Amino acid sequence: MKTIFTILLIASALSANAQDNDITKAFDFWVGEWDAKWGEGETAGSGTNTITKKLDDKVINEDFRVLEGQNAGYLGNSVSVYNPRTKQWHQAWVDNQGGFINLVGEIDGDKKIFKTLPVEKDGKIAIQRMVFYDITPDSFTWNWEGTQDGGKTWNLLWQINYTRKK
Repeated sequence: MKTIFTILLIASALSANAQDNDITKAFDFWVGEWDAKWGEGETAGSGTNTITKKLDDKVINEDFRVLEGQNAGYLGNSVSVYNPRTKQWHQAWVDNQGGFINLVGEIDGDKKIFKTLPVEKDGKIAIQRMVFYDITPDSFTWNWEGTQDGGKTWNLLWQINYTRKK
């Protein structure tokens, strides 16, 4: 009986690890209602972000709103999906200022990343990316970063601290 219990315990642990490593669920941590806060010099900005799953739970939909700060009234929406043929995550971002950003996802250790395709201009290779890290069930940090050297060095452009709404 002890052997069967041990085998079931190991099988259960392996199954949980397989689910944790399921690339198709890599961004599921993000699903929920979030309060977002960031610094803007001497003032603070804040907003909300509502993340839901749609279309048979295959698409992650984001509704972002800036409530306070320099960009109050800014609205954005994204859809993110895992493409099983290319084995890549993709995100399309649009906003109420006419913005559109096409991003490709990747996982780097504990970091979840969406980044733009490289653009070459004046001999420089520019890329921008969003990095989700320090992820817990009730919080995470999100950085918007940019590079002009093809990704050798990254500069922080905007950092948002997320906490799950209660």
